[in-house]
Amino acid sequence: MTSTDVTDEAEDSGPGGYAAARLRLLTEGERSGPPRRRELSELTDGWLSGLFAAGAAGLTGVALVAVGGYGRGELSPRSDLDLLLLHDGRDDKAVAALADRLWYPVWDLGLDLDHSVRTPQQARKTAGEDLKVHLGLLDARHLAGDLGLTTALRTAVLADWRNQAPKRLPELRDLCAERAERQGELQFLLEPDLKEARGGLRDATALRAVAASWLADAPREGLADARRRLLDVRDALHLATGRATDRLALQEQDQVAAELGLLDADALLRQVYEAARVISYAGDVTWREVGRVLRSRSVRPRLRAMMNGGKPVTERSPLAEGVVEQDGEVVLARTARPERDPVLPLRAAAAAAQAGLPLSLHAVRRLAATARPLPTPWPAEAREQLVTLLGSGRPTVQVWEALEAEGLVTRLLPDWERVRCRPQRNAVHLWTVDRHLIETAVRAAGFARRVHRPDLLLVAALLHDIGKGWPGDHSVAGETIARDVATRVGFDRADAAVLATLVRHHLLLVETATRRDLDDPATVRAVADAVGSEHTLELLHALTEADALATGPAAWSSWRGSLVADLVKRVAGLLSGDPAPEPEDAAPTAEQERLAVEAFRTGGPVLALRAQSEPPADPAPDADPEPLGVELLIAVPDQAGVLPAVAGVLAMHRLTVRTAELRSLPLPHGVEGSVLLLDWRVAAQYGSLPQAARLRADLVRALDGSLDIAGRLAERDAAHPRRRGVEPPPPRVSVAPAASRLATVIEVRAQDAPGLLFRLGRALEAAGVRMRSAHVSTLGANAVDAFYVTRGEGTPLPGDEAASVARGLEESLRA
Repeated sequence: MTSTDVTDEAEDSGPGGYAAARLRLLTEGERSGPPRRRELSELTDGWLSGLFAAGAAGLTGVALVAVGGYGRGELSPRSDLDLLLLHDGRDDKAVAALADRLWYPVWDLGLDLDHSVRTPQQARKTAGEDLKVHLGLLDARHLAGDLGLTTALRTAVLADWRNQAPKRLPELRDLCAERAERQGELQFLLEPDLKEARGGLRDATALRAVAASWLADAPREGLADARRRLLDVRDALHLATGRATDRLALQEQDQVAAELGLLDADALLRQVYEAARVISYAGDVTWREVGRVLRSRSVRPRLRAMMNGGKPVTERSPLAEGVVEQDGEVVLARTARPERDPVLPLRAAAAAAQAGLPLSLHAVRRLAATARPLPTPWPAEAREQLVTLLGSGRPTVQVWEALEAEGLVTRLLPDWERVRCRPQRNAVHLWTVDRHLIETAVRAAGFARRVHRPDLLLVAALLHDIGKGWPGDHSVAGETIARDVATRVGFDRADAAVLATLVRHHLLLVETATRRDLDDPATVRAVADAVGSEHTLELLHALTEADALATGPAAWSSWRGSLVADLVKRVAGLLSGDPAPEPEDAAPTAEQERLAVEAFRTGGPVLALRAQSEPPADPAPDADPEPLGVELLIAVPDQAGVLPAVAGVLAMHRLTVRTAELRSLPLPHGVEGSVLLLDWRVAAQYGSLPQAARLRADLVRALDGSLDIAGRLAERDAAHPRRRGVEPPPPRVSVAPAASRLATVIEVRAQDAPGLLFRLGRALEAAGVRMRSAHVSTLGANAVDAFYVTRGEGTPLPGDEAASVARGLEESLRA
């Protein structure tokens, strides 16, 4: 039987015929999804049109209009009917009688009805006062009666919507935000409301309304399919419960999954989450575009005319190589070539997260379409950019979501596909597995100052539950995956082993602390044997807390924290051995010795720039060495102020210091005196490297005091202030106890920033200490530095004096 036949039967046999035809349609399993919703709408259209024709005989100036979901032709099995009886106001009594003949048959069948009776003027007035009414009228569809009346209303309502868009769209955005706050995010809820939660059907309707305003449009790829999937789930939910409900309760999920032909309730939730994620991301992009358009419209026409001869001036501020900020978003520079730069997706993502800005939709799609895949193992810059992205705090979330929306995350980390949108059926967990991993990285970023290797902490946070996509113990499966991922990302074997240990034992501390007797030496010994070293224990402690905090409020408490801290203290005591040995000074190379002699002979700085490379962690026989940037060797006669001078000159030239070593080098052949040798690895923030001659000339001026580095850096910062995202954790400066017999070791952990090493060098000079050596490294966006300092006569600093120097350094960084 065709839908036309069903409609004819419904019209011929009245409400009973409609009810029977409706029942047959809903029980025909082969007719599901969009075809069934469309046929149900057509069936209902025919029945209501018949009721209207019977009741409106001889009556003119009246029309029956479907609005809202029914207006879109999307009737689910238990959807209510949104109807407007439109009239010209000439015969109110006859219209009221017609309304009774329409509404009562609907109620008699037990169908929910949302109805109104209005003139076109009343309908427009009500729409102007009630945003929800206006939204419903945007989907108005003629059912019966005076077509001209319906057409005129539709035209007027749409014109009103477009004319009032600058006022209406902010109202709609606020309405969506308030609903999201009340209902939560559909993509994470175990019992979600398919309609009201963020990323649900209401949001999809809101995006249609934005598109109708002509001010902005949502990303359309995948949006219609996501909306269809949510409607299909709602249809199955209505059939399973026999009720007009939008909440997907736990006890009904298996039946709904079976209705849809899915494997189980987890497969159902994953499908729902994937659809919600598409709609949520489309909403984020669309509302940003609405804000941008409305801001541009708020600029007065006269002011716009004054800018660039009437053309709007678009400011583009560089953030990294190939990446700029424009209109509050991160976009690709005009010179960017993703097809030649496989690191660009990660560099753009890291720059966006560090700046606290969203990645533009166009940039992400261009990267997804044209960027070359990264080689295996990744180059060092790619690894550093990943760590920077993960260590950026809360902005990491929206940037990661943008990468996921275009498939870039699974391209970078193929194992991610198994945990993407995977539900966690545990009331303690707030998030899906993939979002929990990102939330753990966000929490771990706040602990970057607590550990010696924040890069390992952040990557472990990203991977600690990666095994949940596989059968069996997720920690055991995750250990293997983490080792493979670490090797692919470019960590050496030792670091990959640490990451595998962290993933394997990420539950060890909290489970042991809360379930075992800590006074039993066997308990502490078992943990020590599993962890293996104090540094790994330090990382595991921070990961444990980050994991628990990212799980939900019920997973961590001061009581649990104190138990874990007590266990860590006991294990650290067992693992601690003799003080760390002195760093051995490697014999200088021939080039280093040549530079040192030349610096002593000339009495000034001598430098050399050269490309540096190292083999991969597990090199293949025919593997090319991995480029690491540029090595800068500087030899300077031993004197005060060398570190801040060199660091300041590099900062002036926008060179990022990735690693740095400073040590005193005795001169050969019994020549009295010493030379400071600085071995740096640097990279340009963007653009090309400066010439060595230019660097040397500025260094000479910096050492003789004729170059005001501090003033130059301050002027540049004032002219081009550095955009900051979410406030990073505060710097931490400490004295490492018993780290050296010959010097006092001061450790600095801080957010990397232009001029940071210059400020540290100046603060150490102001403290009057002598620097024996320095060991500087940048891990993502975190600077982890160690300075070996002594008093003037070459002895370690007394405890009080060392603590005072550390406090002064920390205060200088906080200023």
